[in-house]
Amino acid sequence: MKAILTLPRLSSFFAVILVVLHSPAQAAGSSLPRSTPEAQGVSSIGIRDYVEAANRELTNMHSFMLVRHGRVIAEGWWKPEAAEKPHVMHSLSKSFTSTAVGLAVAEGKLSVDDPVLKFFPESAPAEPAEKLKAMRVRDLLTMTSGHETEVKYSTNAPWVETFLAHPVPHKPGTHFRYNTPGSYMLSAIVQKVTGQTVLEFLRPRLFEPLGIEHPEWGSSPQGVSFGGWGLKIRTEDIAKFGQLYLQKGKWNGRQIVPQAWVDQATTRQASNGSDPSKDWDQGYGFQFWRCRHNAFRGDGANGQFCIVLPDQDAVIAITADTRDMQAELNIVWDKLLPAFQDKRLRADKRAQIKLKETLSNLVVH
Repeated sequence: MKAILTLPRLSSFFAVILVVLHSPAQAAGSSLPRSTPEAQGVSSIGIRDYVEAANRELTNMHSFMLVRHGRVIAEGWWKPEAAEKPHVMHSLSKSFTSTAVGLAVAEGKLSVDDPVLKFFPESAPAEPAEKLKAMRVRDLLTMTSGHETEVKYSTNAPWVETFLAHPVPHKPGTHFRYNTPGSYMLSAIVQKVTGQTVLEFLRPRLFEPLGIEHPEWGSSPQGVSFGGWGLKIRTEDIAKFGQLYLQKGKWNGRQIVPQAWVDQATTRQASNGSDPSKDWDQGYGFQFWRCRHNAFRGDGANGQFCIVLPDQDAVIAITADTRDMQAELNIVWDKLLPAFQDKRLRADKRAQIKLKETLSNLVVH
C-alpha cells in the first residue's frame, strides 16, 4: 500500500527541506559571514573615503572586499564585474602553488631542501653545472634560484627541460630575482610527486574545504598547471584564502594548512630591497610578499591583491586591471588603515547607507 502525503504532511515536508537548504552550516561552507563595519570596529566613513579615492585615482578597478574579525564588512564590484564572475589572478596564483607545496611537504612527498634535479633526472642537461645541482625547492619558493634572466618558455620545447637548461650564474639562495618560470617548476614538482596537477591536488585539500567553487587553472603543453599564473577564482575566494592564512591555516576548527608552513611562507625568507617606502622592498617569503605595516600579501599583475593584516585581524581582497600597483597599495595604507579601531564602534546608519550606495554604483573607467 502506497503512503499518501496529506497537505499538512506536505507542508511539514517542504518546511524541513527549506530549513536544510538555508541552514547556517551550509551557508558557512560557501560564503563568509557578513557584518556592519562599526560592529567590527571599522568606520564606514573611512571605508567610503578609501573606495572614493581608489575610484578617483586608479583606472580599471574591478572589485574590493574587506574582512574584519572573519566577517565581510564591505564589498563592491565595478560594473560590469560581479560577485560571481571569476577573475584572473595573474601572479597571485603563486601563493596557491606555495600552499600546494606546503601540503605536499606535510604529506611527506618532498622536502624544501630537496634538489630540483632530483625530480627531473630525465630532463637534466647531460652535464649539469654545479650551481644547477645546488638549486633546491626552497630556492624556487624564495625567488633565489640563481638565475640572472628569466627563462622564456615556448611551445617548441618541454618547459621543465628549458628551465633546467637555462644558465645559473649565481649561487642559489643568494640572489633574489623574481622568477615566474620557477613557480611553474614548483607546480611541476608537485605534479611529479603526487601524480596530480596543482589544481587537482588542491581541490579536496584547499578549494573544497573553503567553498571555492569551480576554480580554473591553465596548463602548459605538457599538462602541468601554470603555477605562477593562470588561476581564475572570485573575489570572495581571494578573501577566504587570506582569512585561512590569517587564521594560521585553520578553517572551521580544522587545520587545513600546517601552521608551520603558514609561518614560513609569510615571513621574510629573502631580501629584495631596502626602500622603506616601497611594498616591494620589504622581503619575500615562500611565494608571498611582505608589506609595510607588518602585513603580507599575494599579488598579481595589474592589481590583484590578497592583503593580510595580522595586527588589524583583517583581510583585503582587490581585483583590477590597473598599472600602478604601488599607488593601489598606498591608497589602502593612507585611506583604509586609519579606519580601523581596536573596539566596536557606535552604529552609524547614515554612513553605512552612504557606503552601500557608493559600493553599489561603481563602474569601470
